[in-house]
Amino acid sequence: MASARALNGAAVESQLIERFFCGLGATRTDVVLGIGDDAALVRVPENTELVLTTDVLVEGVHFLPGAPARSLGHRALAVNLSDIAAMGATPTWALLALNLPQADEDWLQLFAAGFGALALRHEVALVGGNLSRGPLSIAVQLAGVVPRGTALRRNGAHSGEALFVSGSPGDAAAGLKHLRGQLMATAQAGACLQQRFEFPEPRLALGVGLRGLASACIDVSDGLYADAQRLLLASGCGASIDIEQLPVSWALRAALGESAWQQVLDGAEDYELCFSAPQAHAARIEALAARTGTAVSCIGTLMAGAGIELKSNNTVMQFSPLGFEHFRD
Repeated sequence: MASARALNGAAVESQLIERFFCGLGATRTDVVLGIGDDAALVRVPENTELVLTTDVLVEGVHFLPGAPARSLGHRALAVNLSDIAAMGATPTWALLALNLPQADEDWLQLFAAGFGALALRHEVALVGGNLSRGPLSIAVQLAGVVPRGTALRRNGAHSGEALFVSGSPGDAAAGLKHLRGQLMATAQAGACLQQRFEFPEPRLALGVGLRGLASACIDVSDGLYADAQRLLLASGCGASIDIEQLPVSWALRAALGESAWQQVLDGAEDYELCFSAPQAHAARIEALAARTGTAVSCIGTLMAGAGIELKSNNTVMQFSPLGFEHFRD
């Protein structure tokens, strides 16, 4: 790889877009016109609904200064893919707006590699965007499609249903703490937690499979406790969560011991799926989890009322979550 260098001049933007972003991701037959014009043209399949989402990653807020460029490319797309997964949709086309302090070719090559590998894996085409100079920030807009009337929402849960979560929430936040030097862990556990933060895996296959099984769904980006509360509030019910049923990864338990369950509830940026479903669908959900290679845990039961009740060995526990809030100092 050539040494890093800052490029300047009026033609730099076009040169960089042509070199690093044209043709990035999947080649889709429904893209009529991609990068190179004032806007993209795409063909939306018949009998589908268009799903749109957007997220912005800002240096010092969502990632540490000097974070690996390949990880940033992956995460910028992954956080949006997770929103698409939570709707039970299939991703299709992406727009990328990238602000850079300087046009560093080596950084762009690694960023594009991280973004492009994930886009290719999930058949997403990059069809446009913007590249400009400024404080490092990454904005992605992502579209997806879902058969008409089948999208998952937050507001369909009912009392008596089961509450589920995919994967092992809490790992990503612990990985960030490890990167900051705020969490002591073995080399193996620390590397595992750091990987979960830097390269989250959106649960797209699970989300599609949950259509017709789940009654409500939300992606876990601000913490399991906080996002489960949002699902419950939208659905007008409460939940009882069994602490012993929370999925705790070996790495998180190795790092935090008996207090790991608190990180499972409070940790953010895992991009797992939290969803409700009738108890009668439990076996089909277990089969779906096996088929998609995604761990799924039943963590509680929905009930009348509001809020979350935490129990351990039939004893109600006290818990004060922080989660992630965008405007907290």
